[in-house]
Amino acid sequence: MTNLTEFGIAAIRDGVVRGDFTATEVAQAFNAAVAEANPALNAFIVTTPDHALAAAAKVDSARAAGEELGKLAGVPIGMKDLFATEGVQTTAASHILEGFEPQYESTVSRKLWEAGAGMLGKLNLDQFAMGSSNETSAFGNVISPWRRTGADGSVDTAPLAPGGSSGGSSSAVAARIAAAATGTDTGGSIRQPAAFTGISGIKPTYGRCSRWGIVAFASSLDQAGPMARDVRDCAIMLEAMAGFDPKDSTSLDMPVPEWDANLSDDLRGRKIGIPREYRIDGFNADVAKSWDDGIAWLKDAGAEIVDINLPHTRYALPTYYIIAPAEASSNLARYDGVRYGLRELPEGANLQEMYAATRAAGFGAEVKRRILIGTYVLSAGFYDAYYTQAQKVRTLISRDFMNAFDEVDVILTPTAPTSAFALGEKTSDPLEMYLNDVFSVPASLAGLPAMSVPAGLDRGGLPLGLHLIGRPFDEQGVLNAGLAIERRAGFSAKPAKWW
Repeated sequence: MTNLTEFGIAAIRDGVVRGDFTATEVAQAFNAAVAEANPALNAFIVTTPDHALAAAAKVDSARAAGEELGKLAGVPIGMKDLFATEGVQTTAASHILEGFEPQYESTVSRKLWEAGAGMLGKLNLDQFAMGSSNETSAFGNVISPWRRTGADGSVDTAPLAPGGSSGGSSSAVAARIAAAATGTDTGGSIRQPAAFTGISGIKPTYGRCSRWGIVAFASSLDQAGPMARDVRDCAIMLEAMAGFDPKDSTSLDMPVPEWDANLSDDLRGRKIGIPREYRIDGFNADVAKSWDDGIAWLKDAGAEIVDINLPHTRYALPTYYIIAPAEASSNLARYDGVRYGLRELPEGANLQEMYAATRAAGFGAEVKRRILIGTYVLSAGFYDAYYTQAQKVRTLISRDFMNAFDEVDVILTPTAPTSAFALGEKTSDPLEMYLNDVFSVPASLAGLPAMSVPAGLDRGGLPLGLHLIGRPFDEQGVLNAGLAIERRAGFSAKPAKWW
């Protein structure tokens, strides 16, 4: 039998339904893979093999009884440690929440368990989802399973960033130790790590997936989505995750489309927009070639290519790094040591001193930096100069996209300006790290569905991703364009096992 960890969502589910193997056999294989790889990759903060086995046993019993099985029957997945999981530690990769075990289940994770998925564990991430390299976690860096190769074929063993903030998710899926994983995307945290590790990931339209039970970073931007081996697996998993939730005031009260059943790589009659503004100075040659390849593949699928303008794109990154920290400074004010999580109480300290000591000890440097930025731009003297102006520019960016969608159906850009970089390479300059989000942030500000699909390897043998942005609620158009690229790119590379 083929190693079961080589299978993705569709192959596992269909194999379990047919009886080719049991869900328990699948769970056992992935549990073993996690146990072997995690000491080297640090993708999981907590592993939950018993949860995976219990979910698998439930699926096997249902199949034996002739019951209808769910969309994710027998599929073991990793859960980003931003989703509340009842009775299982949920930390947002921060010391301030270490040991916190929720007494409730997030809506998204509950939907996945109801669909038949099993939890392998809680995945590592940048602390409170703030980062682009998975180097800000209080539980250590996640290591990408990929290694850079030299022109002579030699392998550089320097550890690479798996992207962020969903770096544990991307590393686990790419290393074949999880069939799929949940991610969250505030400014690119599903798409950029997917690009860095050669997998697919989609951020749906804002409101498609409930935010209830997800630790908040920036509430007007945060959105959950799937990370998986290919486009079809993303479509299947997104169907299980999405849906209206009355507990989330921003949840879309719309039916969940049948994205999987309607997948098609025939793009005849569709128009693909290519924004001039994304050809930035000093553009990476490998990324530029990948983009040109993507244009050719979409043409081959029948699409018409149209040049478009997104004139306010240049302001997207500074706009994001005003709005997101402002919302974070408000959301993270709840972590004060009073009701849950870490409490630092120096002898003789009053309430304010306890707050200060708890936050000083519990929050990492990047989280503190963003809280300070957010508090500054919301302060009385600077609110209008920064936050109000940023919200106005956000409206202009959104309007640019709506004008573009009068002409085209989907927009194609690179996902990230480079392939994966070495850990430690960008940590000394926060601005250089923030530039990783330059292509992904605009779609987040506009609340649009956007996806990264693997497009090939750069000259160092590392994956590159292509980025597709669609109209609001048109995940189908994004998935179909992604499928067209996937089938023509023929990307089958995976990291050589070194762990």
